[in-house]
Amino acid sequence: MWSGGQGQARRRATWFVLALAFWLLVIVCRLVQLQVLQHGYYRAESDKRTTRVVELPARRGNILDRAGRPLALSLPAESIVVNPMRAPQPDVAAAYLAPVLGLDQRDLEQRLITAARQRRGFLWIKRRVSFAESQQLRRLGFGWVEFRRESLRAYPKGILAAHVLGGVDFEERGNGGVEQSFEEDLRGKAGAAHVIRDVVRRGVDSRTERPAEPGANITLTIDERIQHVAERELAKAVQESRSQTGSVVVLDPKTGDILALASYPAYDPNLPFKTRQDAEKRANHAVSVPFEPGSVFKVITVAAAMETTRLTPETIIACGRGRLNLFGRVIRDHHPYDMLPVAGVLAKSSNIGAIQIGLAVGERNLLNYVRRFGFGRPTGVPLPGESAGKVRELENWGRSSIGSVAMGHEISATTMQLAQATAAIANGGLLIPPRLVLSKQRQGQKAELTPVGSPRSILRPETAITMRRMMEGVVLNGTGTLARLDGYTAGGKTGSAQIFDPACRCYLHVYNSSFAGFAPVANPAAVVVVTINGASVFGGAVAAPVFREVASAALRLRNVPRDLPDNPPPRESAPVELADLAIPALESLEELLPEPATPERDGPRSVWGPRVPDFYGKTMRAVLEETARLGFPVEVSGSGVVRAQAPTPGSILPHNGRIRIVFAR
Repeated sequence: MWSGGQGQARRRATWFVLALAFWLLVIVCRLVQLQVLQHGYYRAESDKRTTRVVELPARRGNILDRAGRPLALSLPAESIVVNPMRAPQPDVAAAYLAPVLGLDQRDLEQRLITAARQRRGFLWIKRRVSFAESQQLRRLGFGWVEFRRESLRAYPKGILAAHVLGGVDFEERGNGGVEQSFEEDLRGKAGAAHVIRDVVRRGVDSRTERPAEPGANITLTIDERIQHVAERELAKAVQESRSQTGSVVVLDPKTGDILALASYPAYDPNLPFKTRQDAEKRANHAVSVPFEPGSVFKVITVAAAMETTRLTPETIIACGRGRLNLFGRVIRDHHPYDMLPVAGVLAKSSNIGAIQIGLAVGERNLLNYVRRFGFGRPTGVPLPGESAGKVRELENWGRSSIGSVAMGHEISATTMQLAQATAAIANGGLLIPPRLVLSKQRQGQKAELTPVGSPRSILRPETAITMRRMMEGVVLNGTGTLARLDGYTAGGKTGSAQIFDPACRCYLHVYNSSFAGFAPVANPAAVVVVTINGASVFGGAVAAPVFREVASAALRLRNVPRDLPDNPPPRESAPVELADLAIPALESLEELLPEPATPERDGPRSVWGPRVPDFYGKTMRAVLEETARLGFPVEVSGSGVVRAQAPTPGSILPHNGRIRIVFAR
């Protein structure tokens, strides 16, 4: 009995030990499974509940002008986020938040209801709140409200250079201008951090896993001061002329640096655009909107003639007294000129004279030089939406197209293309791509300079010098007299192209009025091109004064030495057109030409200038050749030989004066 009970107890003990060992084995296996085999899984599940990875946004790079003045920068800001699953009732939450954040309570309540129904754990309440709103909400101490650190893109100069800078969207990604073109450089690289949270999901500790890399700072070639003057004068001209749009480009002709780029109408990039009209204001008319340039394009025609024909500035061009039948198409000039030297064709902007010069150049040569000057392809300026304009191939030209192209029609160009072409004349014949970005610099690194574009020779240097002299004549005695500068010589060309209306397939009585010029003439330091679209007056009246103000400011601000006396004589009033007067009897001709003031009669400081030659008895051809050679402006009337002239031979030609001559038989 005793031995049997003892054996049974031993068996029980054995089974107990085996059961205990098995249980321990199960526990060990489970621990191995949890702590070794599935450690990563459960660690991740734990991290989901206690930690989260937060993206550390990179500060967007600043945009500066050429002197380091800020045009665009990023400021710290906070945004408000709510977890709808943890927030109180939507109506209660909206009642607390809406008054503080200046939101519509019903709209916010509906957003919270919708997010809760969709079981969303994240809802933006308001992005980039003000400091006062943030502090007031913090004082309320709501645990279900989260503050997200962001940045606010700010443009401290308001509308200044807005079309160059562009803007950013709510994600602070560029959506126009430099902001869009250099998005990769400006954006930087976001970092990451692990945040440990308590049971109510409040952050108690954090660990940076990868620091954020700020975006690069970009320095533009724009000069803030010149840009301000360009925008001010452009807006003034467009508004006073009741035009529609306009643009101004200022270049350094030696480097291609864009010193100013203005477009009208303007907008403030700090404000979001809500209407179609707001969006239309963001069009950059200087690079994105091509137009028929009109007479300003005669510079290209004359330059091509200087290169490919035997024409010289003194060569006489028959202007047909203002009428030309070109392959059955009758073309009329704005003034009935009989004959003009090539320089006079440019100065007086004779359409028929330009057509005759274009015919001498020939279709193929003319098209070749149009393309040489960069028309028909983008300039490469790093701004979105640049237009190449339109230049048709020869097979698409009509019989009279050479006449249209010679005077700036049947072709379209942008203000930037005109500026690049004018700079080629100003710098001695080199086509240099415009440069907008001066340098890029990342934090802790040296600035990376943007090299000047590779120049391409398109004109002989002597041709460029000749063109500069002829363009100076446009300003001194031609259609661009309102572009004269105080203290500086200047050259340029006016343009007035009627706007074509596709609806009626006709030209309207409004113009693309423009002026393209440079100063000083001997060593140009600034090229300024002005375009006023939808003007009711010619380029010499509306665009030339803008050139005068902008060019004067650019030369002054860049400390360019003056090349004219500080106190030049007063400008003469517009001369009487002798061509509009009837030719009287020979003995009364002298009465038409009153004797101008002379130093002997009106004092030593009244006039100054060269002596006037004796033209009496000479033919019109001889007179025009001699005055063109000497650079004297002249007005003629009648036919035959010279019977009267003013000033009289040997007298002094006043500054900015002209010689008036009457011919008779």
